Parts: sequence; structure tokens; C-alpha cells
Amino acid sequence: MRVYTDEYVVVRKGKNLGDPSEVTINCPDKVGLGCDLARVVFEFGLSVTKGDISTDGRWCFVALWVIPRSNPSVVRWSLLKQRLEDVCPSALGSMLPTVAPPRLESKKILLLQVRSSDRTGLLHDVAQKLWEMELTIHKIKVSTSPDGRAIDLFFVTDNRNKDPWKKRAEEVTKELKEFLGEPCSHCEISLAGPECGGLTCSPLPASLTKDIFYDDPANFEKDYITSEKDHTNSEKDHIRSECHDNNVFIVENNTSPIHSLLQLNCKSRKGLLYDCLRTVKDFNLQVAHGRIAMMENGNSEINVYVLGPNGQRITDLQEQKVLVQSLEEEVGHPVRIKVGTRGPDTELLVATSIEKCGRGRPRVLYDVTLALKMLDICIFKADIGRHCYHDKSWEIYRFLLVDTQESSLTCSRTRNLIVDRVRHILLG
Repeated sequence: MRVYTDEYVVVRKGKNLGDPSEVTINCPDKVGLGCDLARVVFEFGLSVTKGDISTDGRWCFVALWVIPRSNPSVVRWSLLKQRLEDVCPSALGSMLPTVAPPRLESKKILLLQVRSSDRTGLLHDVAQKLWEMELTIHKIKVSTSPDGRAIDLFFVTDNRNKDPWKKRAEEVTKELKEFLGEPCSHCEISLAGPECGGLTCSPLPASLTKDIFYDDPANFEKDYITSEKDHTNSEKDHIRSECHDNNVFIVENNTSPIHSLLQLNCKSRKGLLYDCLRTVKDFNLQVAHGRIAMMENGNSEINVYVLGPNGQRITDLQEQKVLVQSLEEEVGHPVRIKVGTRGPDTELLVATSIEKCGRGRPRVLYDVTLALKMLDICIFKADIGRHCYHDKSWEIYRFLLVDTQESSLTCSRTRNLIVDRVRHILLG
């Protein structure tokens, strides 16, 4: 049996090319810890092939076997270890009363202004560089002037937040100028003013709802099969959802006398564990044990034993049904993608839901701009906004695209190719 060290996080890279790397976390527990760890792993472009989560309510042990989705040599393992350590509660904190995590609005929003010669892939390259410098992008305003100059505004927060601000600002601007080279004519970062508007959500314009969301319930086919029960038994057996895409979601109380079991059987893809555990976190459920395994048929099976916010099993039939519906939506439909017409222009719309703690989905800007760069499609204008729709908060990414000589964006075949490539890069 392997001996683990006193470190909170240990990363052991695979010995041979293609071998999974092992990431173990041994730290105090908190509600939502599994989601936070899975989010970091997802953010680094890693897929979980196998995993175990176990906790006694005060101390948690997590073991994940991960493989890179792209070139293993570009994975920054030391930074991954640091990011995982950052989300682990301290031993002292575990002795104190649990408090809700701070919302993103409590962080300082910074405005980064960049002016540079426009080119295909510019936004993707800048987004990657900002991530490497540990800056999180929350909003962007990108436009292109008639003379071919890109004017980019990034509203970001600083994950490092350790150095004196003046020194940190100089470091960011210097690295970004060196990265962009001579085409960069201006680079400046400062505290954002009222023009940022914080990270609050505004109502979604009616013109966008029909483009992004499925207003017809038939598009969300769910076949709920509720087991028969003895009416003298106050506890419901299970809720089961089998979707048209062969995803199966179950909430049941038969397997464990103490916990409710959430069971998912879905096609393996990027961010699957994160989408499952973020739903668990949003419902404020306490994870006692969890296991993820990749099956031979290309699916992944996830089993999570949980307790409700009251420390009891989830026995109410309506609560079980709402939980299954949320799992089906967040795991089965994590992103909405549409290419449409906006006046004379072609617009790419991507919508992702926001965690209740205020965080948006990781890697969206990076992955979407990577897909467009691979297709050699330029972005004329881009915007990220937060909106409310059906009592839920969403991040909406809007990209105005530029026609190329090779193919017209008005062609349905080209538009379908864009949607397919963006979905493939986002979900794998």
C-alpha cells in the first residue's frame, strides 16, 4: 500500500506516456470541496478516468487519476498542485464554524486594456496568457477598428493577490507586452470603474431567449420512472431519469441505510465530474463518499453518497425529482450553442449556467476561441454578460464573426461546422 505524505496535495505524474497521473488530496472537509477540486482539475484541461472521495465529515481524502486532453508537456503540474492547495480548508479553519464562501463580487475587479494589431486567434492567445498569469476573466469587451486594430477590454480578478499591487500590475503588463510583441501598442491594468457594473445579472433580452434556450419542453425529454412503494413507508425508493441521449440519473435510498445515493451513467467527456459535483454543491448536499469510473463502452459511472442540508437522507419525493431534473440539465446540457444572424453579421452564442456561489464555468472563453482559431475564423467583436432566465443565472458569450475567403459564414454547412467544433472542444 502506498504511503502518503503530510502534504495536503500530492501529484504523481504517470511513468509512461499515456499513463494516468495520480492526484491525492488529504485535507479538512467542507461542503462543496469535491466541486472545488474537480473545477481546478477541469480548468487545467485534465479528464478524470477514475476517482474516489471519502470523508468522515471533518477530514476528507480524495484520489483522482487524470489524463491531459492535449499535449501532456503543457500541463503545469506545480501550478495545479498550488491551485488545489488553495481550495483546501486549513486545519485551523476546520475547527471553526462553517461559513459560506465569499462571492466573486467581494474580489476587486480589474480592468485590463490592450490595443494590438488584429489577427486570427488573438483573443484565444491573450486568454491563455492571462490564465497562465493567474488572472480570471469575468467579462470582455472586444472590438476591431476600421484600420485593423483590436481594442480589448478584460474585466478580471487576480488569483495570486499576494504581491504589492503596483509590482503585480507592472509584472502583468510587461509579460503581456513581451508576449504580444511589436503589434501591441498599449497595455494597462487598473481597478475597474463603474463601467464594469460588477458581476451582477441583468434580464436576458427577449431576442436572445429563442436563439439559445429550448422553449419547447419536448426538447428536454425526460421519462421519470418512480418505483411503487408501500404507503405505510414514509421514505420513497427512488427517482430515475432515462434521457434520449442514453444518460441515466438516479436518486435512491435503498443502497445505504444512512445516505442517499446519486448515480449517474453518462458518456465520458470533459468536465463531467465537475458538472455533477457542482450540482451537489448548489443543493448544499454533504458528500460522504463518491466514486467515478470510466467504463469500456465509453461511459462514466459516478456514484455519490450524500446527506441533505439537515444531515438526513433526501426522502421527499419532490426534492428527489428536482435534484434529478437539475442533474439532467447541468450534466446533460452544460452548454447551449447557436450560430445565427445579427443584422448583417454572423453571431456565435454560447450560454453556460453560473454556480450559486457566483462563479462561471471554467475554460469557456479559452475553448471557444481555440475552436474558432482552428477553423481560421476571425472575431470582429466579443462580449461576455451575465443574465437571468427562468430564475437562473447564465453567462452569455457573444462573438461577431468575420467572413473568410475560403467559406461564407452564411452557409448552413459552415455554421453547423462551427457549432460542432465548438461543442467538441468544450465537451470533448
